[in-house]
Amino acid sequence: MSAKINWTLAALFALTMAANFAVRPDPDVPNIDYLPDMAHSAAYASFSPNPILPEGKTMQPPVPGTLPRGFTPLHYQATPEDALRAGAELKNPLDPEKAKARGTVVYQNFCTPCHGGAMRGDGAVALHGFPAPPNLKGEKSVKLTEGQMFHILTFGQKKMPSYATQLTPEDRWSVIAFVKSAQNETAGTAAAAPGPAVAAPPAAAGQPQAAQEVKK
Repeated sequence: MSAKINWTLAALFALTMAANFAVRPDPDVPNIDYLPDMAHSAAYASFSPNPILPEGKTMQPPVPGTLPRGFTPLHYQATPEDALRAGAELKNPLDPEKAKARGTVVYQNFCTPCHGGAMRGDGAVALHGFPAPPNLKGEKSVKLTEGQMFHILTFGQKKMPSYATQLTPEDRWSVIAFVKSAQNETAGTAAAAPGPAVAAPPAAAGQPQAAQEVKK
């Protein structure tokens, strides 16, 4: 019995293979739609009306409590108080040495127009009449913590706009690592520079003056 079933199945398979080669479908002719609603589903543009979804809108708000994939919430506001709180709480999660390479690219693309290549606040925008931004190597900027700088890049400050839509959090931390590295290099160079020569005080009356070696 099982042998008869196997031969029957083999014969049916051979017939289907023969039919497949005998009736070749024309690639220029579409196949028959057995379920046309699934083959040709209605498509709506994002901002177009939609009679099926709530309020007749195609674009629906996210479910409360959900977050976009890859989004990290930042529990701060654009206030001076939260800027100080961010400065005390936020630390750069990236390795500074590895982040500097990416931070260099980010700085050249987004920061150079205002802050300039040397970070002195003399970029092309400032040279064309726009108020100059702070000198990133000045004393006030050097004292900013990484968290404060991240708050400024995220929310903006005074005439500087927010860069949250242009830069990912990783790119913001990368450029901060690059700026901090440049600030530290400048501070180290200034500390290593020799100070001005100080002349020895004149000898008191009645005492011989010590011999001094003057280097020119």
